[in-house]
Amino acid sequence: MEHALSPATLAELRRPRPYPAVSVLTPTHRREPDSGQDPVRLRNVVTEARRRLEADPAVTRERRNDVVAQLDRALAEVDLAHAEDGLVIFAAPGEHQVWSLARTVPERVVLSDTFLTRNLVAAQASERPFWVLSVSADRVTLWSGGEDRVVQDHAGGFPMERRQENFDSERQLQIGDLPSTFRDEATRQFLREADTAMGTLLRDHPRPLYVTGEQAALSLLDEVGSVAKSAVQVPHGGLAHAGPDTVWQALRPVLEAESRKDTTAVVRELISARGHRTFAAGLDELWQSAREGRVRLLAVEENFRATVRDLGEHLVPAEPGDLDAREDIVDEIVEQCLETGADVRFVPDGTLAVAHGIAGVLRY
Repeated sequence: MEHALSPATLAELRRPRPYPAVSVLTPTHRREPDSGQDPVRLRNVVTEARRRLEADPAVTRERRNDVVAQLDRALAEVDLAHAEDGLVIFAAPGEHQVWSLARTVPERVVLSDTFLTRNLVAAQASERPFWVLSVSADRVTLWSGGEDRVVQDHAGGFPMERRQENFDSERQLQIGDLPSTFRDEATRQFLREADTAMGTLLRDHPRPLYVTGEQAALSLLDEVGSVAKSAVQVPHGGLAHAGPDTVWQALRPVLEAESRKDTTAVVRELISARGHRTFAAGLDELWQSAREGRVRLLAVEENFRATVRDLGEHLVPAEPGDLDAREDIVDEIVEQCLETGADVRFVPDGTLAVAHGIAGVLRY
């Protein structure tokens, strides 16, 4: 199952497909007892997709068989034992993908000539992806981080390792002068190459960066390159050779502190916007402003969801069972704001209580 949504991957998902491009969405659960219902719900929603394909006169028999086979292959790839909060299956003639999301999605089936990507985009934004670069004298490891985990990432040529003939860690340990490894020219060159690779990756895939390592390594990386200067530095050695759980535990308190600082900064900016008459609040106002491309900063409570009916000029709460209801209007607003270059921040529940869960700073 897929987790990381890069700009290139998103562009590929959004390109037109031969009809029908099928999007199947269903909420999933991480823990029992709620996770017990996931297999049944998944089978039911995939069965509904097959029924819709069978009933659609615009779908030829050959194309229907192709897409149904793709759905079956996708279903076989689903790993509910490691489910998160939402599951998205894409199937079209000749292709399929399965996405696991750390954000819930509405249960639905969509047949179109493009895949439904807004829930993926919103989930990626809410997860606040970041990079971790773990630095040592003989190895530099890259980690891709999300809401509750880090995984090793091989982008940019990472992990990078020193050739054995250029580095003898046992000899350095024997003479009791490990920090001296950060003073020789070979180590300087090694970290300079890592800095260049990370800088290139950040240009193509910009995210917040955390750099870990013993203080001598952090100081040298800062001296020979540029990426550490704008990163959050975490003086913690040994993580370049560690597993993801160890890295996550070392980073978690730092991430929590950064999140608190970020929330405070967002609230401060919203308060300032009130004084400058560029403040917007509530679904209706933000939906209009997002479509007009006026939102510069969007703040959304992490678990804020709403089901509405679009009356054209306004959004109103949907009645139970309303077939025209829009269950993922929050994700639509998030995607629209990101499309127009807005900064989207997710904040803890209750932060935006007076704004009914969603607020923004307008460009004009």
